[in-house]
Amino acid sequence: MARCVDVTGHGGVRLAAWEFTEPPATADGGSAAPGPGVLLLHGLMGRAAHWATAAGWLSRRYRAVALDQRGHGRSEKPGNWPLDGDVFVADAEAAIERLGLGRVALIGHAMGALVAWRLAARRPDLVSSLVICDMRAAALGAGSQRALRGWLSSWPLPFASRAAAERWFGEDDPALERPNPARGHFYASVMTERPDGWQPMFSRHQMLVAREGWAHDAHWDELAGVDCPTLVIRGVDGELGRAEAHEMVRVLPRGRYADIPDAGHLAHLERPEEWRTIVEPFLTETTEAAALS
Repeated sequence: MARCVDVTGHGGVRLAAWEFTEPPATADGGSAAPGPGVLLLHGLMGRAAHWATAAGWLSRRYRAVALDQRGHGRSEKPGNWPLDGDVFVADAEAAIERLGLGRVALIGHAMGALVAWRLAARRPDLVSSLVICDMRAAALGAGSQRALRGWLSSWPLPFASRAAAERWFGEDDPALERPNPARGHFYASVMTERPDGWQPMFSRHQMLVAREGWAHDAHWDELAGVDCPTLVIRGVDGELGRAEAHEMVRVLPRGRYADIPDAGHLAHLERPEEWRTIVEPFLTETTEAAALS
């Protein structure tokens, strides 16, 4: 069961951090010290709850915390606050320090992965290892922004129910090549009921603004500045291509590569057991090495 902890992010924004770990009991009925910290960062339009399955097994060994990034989930919506890439990095930094997580393993998906590797490059003292899930280092460009804007405007809002939202995103969306139940669940879980029906928890305009802050730039230099062990993992049918992923591993001083067949952009949700078999031994090895260093 997750416990929500309010954290003050950059510029005073209230962030919702979800702690999935209960300190293990000792033989005398007390509580043992929590394990090494793991911070999980979702992607654009995601929420911390998308990490619940992973956090379930992580919490048996680690202090697992998932962050609702600003403008997402139960964190404060930005209003007039900035939404550029730097503030997301500053928010994650604030969460690590204010929750007392120590040197953490950072796990990020898509935008969350970019936030994670930018933080690891800037604050190596806070990060022991890094998992990058399906995020490109190359610039995505103006065309991708136009495509996202068009797709967001195609949503048939409001939905009559959460089930209707799940069906549209998982089956009926013309952008889909084939049904994808994990995609349906992903987007249905970021819908909330309002008087006129089910609407997204976030502002679609703000999502475009947030993405504008990093979509036009390449991030190879910051990737090269990540000195901790880093796993680049992709779904074979995802947005990160094989050649670019291998180039990312080449650029990383201590990079490794893995992929998951029959999975796309949401590989950690589409193939959670396969994702675990790759990520778990990497974390075991790198956290043990960090403890000895």
